[in-house]
Amino acid sequence: MIRRKNEAILTAPTLLWLILFFVVPSIAMVVISFRPASIYGGVGEGWTLDAWRALGNPNYPVILWRTVRLSLVTTVICLALALPIAFVLGRMQGKWRTILVMIVIVPFWTNFVIRVAAWRILLHPEGMLRQSLISLGIIGNDTLLLYNEGAVLMVMVYTYLPFAILPLYAAAERFDYSLLEAARDLGASGFTAVTRVFIPGISRGLLTAMALVLIPALGSYVIPDLVGGPGDEMIGNKIAQRTLGDRNLPQAATLSVALLLITLIPMIVVYYLNRRERTHPA
Repeated sequence: MIRRKNEAILTAPTLLWLILFFVVPSIAMVVISFRPASIYGGVGEGWTLDAWRALGNPNYPVILWRTVRLSLVTTVICLALALPIAFVLGRMQGKWRTILVMIVIVPFWTNFVIRVAAWRILLHPEGMLRQSLISLGIIGNDTLLLYNEGAVLMVMVYTYLPFAILPLYAAAERFDYSLLEAARDLGASGFTAVTRVFIPGISRGLLTAMALVLIPALGSYVIPDLVGGPGDEMIGNKIAQRTLGDRNLPQAATLSVALLLITLIPMIVVYYLNRRERTHPA
């Protein structure tokens, strides 16, 4: 009884924070999605399904698919790049590991919008990078590095890569690398040892990295807004447009609820897989 009381006291501040700043706003958002839009901006009186019917607009499925597709590709690329980095960092010792970890963390010291704006300058049609590539004959005069889906994907990978590296590094640091040597002694190749021993051994870090990249990627709107073109909008851009530009709060709330439901999917998957691993360890 005393133990449960102490646990309740310790978790109460976090629970209260989640209720006030997540549960309550989420419920309010769901309620607003069933209200009509006011002609003066904001929320009108009464109840309606107009905002939900508007999701049948042919543009929304396209934007939603682009959001999910770019987020999934970003997650896959980040994990593919972060795995070898985490593997090397986990085996390193001394000051070099500290220096490399600091290099991963340093981007967090700079404002997110400033970093994205820096990419906008770097990829600008008149920028040094594009002009240099044209001079070397790598790209043509009609090739743009900015205002396209490739630019959005590249900046998203750059932005969210540290979110994949850090949890994988934390898991790799605790991994027993002598297991890889044992696998090699038993006849496994280096690639087989990594895929059959190392990756399953850091599976929790892999799931955490996946969630930390995929969830914020789904809500991206600054990156496509600054480096993407008119045809590269993501669902976050539409939410911002409906909120700030059109003042159609019910429509913005409906899109936000749809995005919230999509975002909950990877969270539920990660929770289920972690729970199954704890219940039925390999």
